[in-house]
Amino acid sequence: MSSDDLGHPDALDVLGALRDPVRRALYDYVAGQGHEVGRDEAARAAGVGRTLAAFHLDKLVEAGLLESDFRRLSGRTGPGSGRPAKVYHRSPVEHQVSLPPRDYRTLALVLAEAVDALGGEEAAEAAARRVGERAKASELREALEERGYEPYDDGDAIRLRNCPFHMLADERPLLVCSLNLALCEGLLSALGDGRVTARLDPRPGECCVAFSKNNDD
Repeated sequence: MSSDDLGHPDALDVLGALRDPVRRALYDYVAGQGHEVGRDEAARAAGVGRTLAAFHLDKLVEAGLLESDFRRLSGRTGPGSGRPAKVYHRSPVEHQVSLPPRDYRTLALVLAEAVDALGGEEAAEAAARRVGERAKASELREALEERGYEPYDDGDAIRLRNCPFHMLADERPLLVCSLNLALCEGLLSALGDGRVTARLDPRPGECCVAFSKNNDD
């Protein structure tokens, strides 16, 4: 079977790139940051030397898991500001591997078309809320992590670095974001935590939902 049969030409290469523990640690660190990461920072985080970190980071770029650029880490410009350093951030490309091949994206698009055609937005939101209410996690961050949202603290708010529905959200943003919000509201209902509210607050490259603490206390 060729890698093309898996729905992405580099699917097997992606799997192979993450088998190395150092490479996986570097990827996890870079992907978990809200900023571009230089080689020195990545090396310190993974507990390896800069040269080894650079080798693995560039392999992750080759595999399509990271993207790289050059910028001055000092923030200064002009003479004496130093040479631009190579920096890395997670690639926006989505990688999926399925054996045998599956095509859930097309089915999701078909269902989205049906919701639009039937005017079923309210029914779809109610269904998404019910799915969220089935959560078995004991606290919000755990529930979000289980679903791939990658939550992080932003002051008093909890934001989501990853949108699990990114590919579909690009094509049907209004529908998908409303369903996403309803799902998150269902999670809060399941947890019985009235101190937190889910709201739409999109940021580039992140999930459209954020959580805010209520100030009623």
